[in-house]
Amino acid sequence: MVRTEQAGGPDAPLKGLAPVIDVTTRVLVLGSFPGVRSLQLQQYYGHPQNHFWRILGTLWNEPLLQLDYADRCQSALAHGLGIWDVYAHCEREGSLDSAIRNAVVNDFAALQRHCPQLEAIVHNGGESWRHHRHTQALGLPVYKLPSTSPANASWSFERKLQAWREVLQAHGVA
Repeated sequence: MVRTEQAGGPDAPLKGLAPVIDVTTRVLVLGSFPGVRSLQLQQYYGHPQNHFWRILGTLWNEPLLQLDYADRCQSALAHGLGIWDVYAHCEREGSLDSAIRNAVVNDFAALQRHCPQLEAIVHNGGESWRHHRHTQALGLPVYKLPSTSPANASWSFERKLQAWREVLQAHGVA
Protein backbone atom coordinates (compact mmCIF):
# COMPACT_ATOMS: atom_id res chain seq x y z
CA MET A 1 0.00 0.00 0.00
CA VAL A 2 1.31 3.47 -0.88
CA ARG A 3 1.38 5.61 2.24
CA THR A 4 2.94 8.80 3.46
CA GLU A 5 4.84 9.05 6.72
CA GLN A 6 2.34 9.77 9.45
CA ALA A 7 2.16 9.84 13.20
CA GLY A 8 0.82 6.30 13.48
CA GLY A 9 3.70 4.68 11.61
CA PRO A 10 3.77 3.24 8.10
CA ASP A 11 0.77 0.92 8.65
CA ALA A 12 -1.54 3.62 10.01
CA PRO A 13 -4.47 4.83 7.88
CA LEU A 14 -3.76 7.81 5.66
CA LYS A 15 -4.74 11.10 7.29
CA GLY A 16 -6.25 13.90 5.23
CA LEU A 17 -5.25 17.55 5.19
CA ALA A 18 -6.60 20.28 7.44
CA PRO A 19 -9.35 22.37 5.87
CA VAL A 20 -8.49 25.65 4.18
CA ILE A 21 -11.33 27.75 5.59
CA ASP A 22 -11.96 30.90 7.57
CA VAL A 23 -14.87 33.01 8.78
CA THR A 24 -15.29 34.56 5.30
CA THR A 25 -15.66 31.24 3.46
CA ARG A 26 -18.84 31.34 1.35
CA VAL A 27 -18.32 28.28 -0.86
CA LEU A 28 -16.59 25.10 0.22
CA VAL A 29 -15.08 22.74 -2.36
CA LEU A 30 -14.97 19.15 -1.15
CA GLY A 31 -12.75 16.62 -2.84
CA SER A 32 -12.74 12.98 -1.80
CA PHE A 33 -9.23 12.51 -0.36
CA PRO A 34 -5.80 13.83 -1.41
CA GLY A 35 -3.87 11.74 -3.90
CA VAL A 36 -0.41 10.39 -3.16
CA ARG A 37 1.36 13.46 -4.58
CA SER A 38 -0.87 15.86 -2.64
CA LEU A 39 -0.22 13.94 0.59
CA GLN A 40 3.52 13.98 -0.06
CA LEU A 41 3.43 17.74 -0.63
CA GLN A 42 0.77 18.33 2.06
CA GLN A 43 -1.13 20.40 -0.50
CA TYR A 44 -4.63 20.18 -1.88
CA TYR A 45 -4.60 19.40 -5.60
CA GLY A 46 -0.83 19.02 -5.64
CA HIS A 47 -0.63 16.80 -8.73
CA PRO A 48 0.65 19.00 -11.57
CA GLN A 49 -1.97 17.63 -14.00
CA ASN A 50 -4.92 18.39 -11.72
CA HIS A 51 -6.98 21.24 -13.18
CA PHE A 52 -8.18 22.70 -9.86
CA TRP A 53 -5.70 25.57 -9.49
CA ARG A 54 -5.67 26.22 -13.25
CA ILE A 55 -9.48 26.57 -13.25
CA LEU A 56 -9.43 29.00 -10.33
CA GLY A 57 -6.55 30.98 -11.81
CA THR A 58 -8.45 31.31 -15.08
CA LEU A 59 -11.67 32.36 -13.35
CA TRP A 60 -9.91 34.90 -11.14
CA ASN A 61 -7.41 36.05 -13.77
CA GLU A 62 -4.57 35.28 -11.37
CA PRO A 63 -1.32 33.35 -12.00
CA LEU A 64 -2.10 30.75 -9.31
CA LEU A 65 0.10 28.09 -10.89
CA GLN A 66 3.09 30.39 -10.50
CA LEU A 67 2.41 31.05 -6.80
CA ASP A 68 3.52 28.93 -3.89
CA TYR A 69 0.90 26.85 -2.14
CA ALA A 70 0.39 29.22 0.80
CA ASP A 71 -0.33 32.08 -1.59
CA ARG A 72 -2.74 29.92 -3.60
CA CYS A 73 -4.64 29.15 -0.42
CA GLN A 74 -4.68 32.83 0.58
CA SER A 75 -6.09 33.72 -2.82
CA ALA A 76 -8.82 31.10 -2.46
CA LEU A 77 -9.76 32.43 0.98
CA ALA A 78 -9.69 36.03 -0.28
CA HIS A 79 -12.28 35.01 -2.90
CA GLY A 80 -14.47 33.33 -0.28
CA LEU A 81 -13.54 29.79 -1.35
CA GLY A 82 -12.65 27.07 1.14
CA ILE A 83 -11.11 23.67 0.42
CA TRP A 84 -11.53 20.39 2.26
CA ASP A 85 -12.25 16.72 1.64
CA VAL A 86 -15.09 14.37 2.40
CA TYR A 87 -12.83 11.85 4.11
CA ALA A 88 -10.81 12.56 7.25
CA HIS A 89 -8.77 9.38 6.83
CA CYS A 90 -8.83 6.15 4.91
CA GLU A 91 -6.80 3.28 3.55
CA ARG A 92 -5.87 3.41 -0.12
CA GLU A 93 -3.35 1.95 -2.52
CA GLY A 94 -2.33 4.60 -5.06
CA SER A 95 -4.40 7.69 -5.74
CA LEU A 96 -7.61 6.46 -7.33
CA ASP A 97 -10.88 7.05 -5.48
CA SER A 98 -11.95 3.51 -6.39
CA ALA A 99 -9.16 2.20 -4.13
CA ILE A 100 -10.39 4.02 -0.99
CA ARG A 101 -11.23 1.62 1.85
CA ASN A 102 -12.31 2.01 5.48
CA ALA A 103 -12.88 5.74 5.08
CA VAL A 104 -14.15 8.00 7.84
CA VAL A 105 -16.16 11.08 6.83
CA ASN A 106 -15.18 14.51 8.15
CA ASP A 107 -17.37 16.31 10.71
CA PHE A 108 -19.48 18.62 8.55
CA ALA A 109 -21.82 19.55 11.40
CA ALA A 110 -19.05 21.63 12.99
CA LEU A 111 -18.38 23.42 9.72
CA GLN A 112 -20.95 26.19 10.06
CA ARG A 113 -19.50 27.29 13.40
CA HIS A 114 -16.15 27.91 11.66
CA CYS A 115 -17.69 29.33 8.47
CA PRO A 116 -20.71 31.44 9.46
CA GLN A 117 -21.00 32.91 5.93
CA LEU A 118 -21.04 29.51 4.23
CA GLU A 119 -23.72 29.49 1.52
CA ALA A 120 -22.90 26.51 -0.73
CA ILE A 121 -21.01 23.22 -0.96
CA VAL A 122 -19.34 22.04 -4.16
CA HIS A 123 -18.43 18.37 -4.53
CA ASN A 124 -15.40 17.93 -6.77
CA GLY A 125 -16.23 14.69 -8.55
CA GLY A 126 -18.28 11.56 -8.06
CA GLU A 127 -16.62 10.03 -5.01
CA SER A 128 -17.10 13.23 -3.06
CA TRP A 129 -20.69 13.46 -4.32
CA ARG A 130 -21.45 10.01 -2.90
CA HIS A 131 -21.60 11.76 0.48
CA HIS A 132 -23.82 14.69 -0.50
CA ARG A 133 -26.45 13.55 2.02
CA HIS A 134 -23.99 14.61 4.77
CA THR A 135 -23.55 18.07 3.29
CA GLN A 136 -27.23 18.51 2.36
CA ALA A 137 -27.98 18.14 6.07
CA LEU A 138 -26.40 21.60 6.48
CA GLY A 139 -29.38 23.09 4.63
CA LEU A 140 -27.28 24.76 1.92
CA PRO A 141 -27.23 24.38 -1.86
CA VAL A 142 -25.04 21.40 -2.79
CA TYR A 143 -23.53 20.93 -6.25
CA LYS A 144 -21.78 18.11 -8.07
CA LEU A 145 -19.05 19.36 -10.41
CA PRO A 146 -16.79 17.36 -12.71
CA SER A 147 -13.64 16.14 -11.04
CA THR A 148 -10.58 18.28 -11.70
CA SER A 149 -8.44 15.14 -11.39
CA PRO A 150 -6.29 13.99 -14.31
CA ALA A 151 -8.18 10.69 -14.01
CA ASN A 152 -11.23 12.54 -15.39
CA ALA A 153 -9.80 12.68 -18.91
CA SER A 154 -13.22 12.44 -20.58
CA TRP A 155 -13.83 16.11 -19.70
CA SER A 156 -11.64 18.71 -21.43
CA PHE A 157 -10.22 21.60 -19.46
CA GLU A 158 -12.62 23.98 -21.22
CA ARG A 159 -15.64 21.86 -20.37
CA LYS A 160 -14.60 21.60 -16.71
CA LEU A 161 -13.94 25.34 -16.62
CA GLN A 162 -17.43 26.16 -17.89
CA ALA A 163 -19.14 23.89 -15.33
CA TRP A 164 -17.08 25.33 -12.47
CA ARG A 165 -17.61 28.90 -13.70
CA GLU A 166 -21.41 28.58 -13.63
CA VAL A 167 -21.56 27.43 -10.02
CA LEU A 168 -18.84 29.68 -8.60
CA GLN A 169 -20.25 32.77 -10.36
CA ALA A 170 -23.70 32.00 -8.95
CA HIS A 171 -22.22 32.41 -5.46
CA GLY A 172 -19.95 35.37 -6.17
CA VAL A 173 -16.62 33.58 -5.93
CA ALA A 174 -15.72 33.70 -9.64
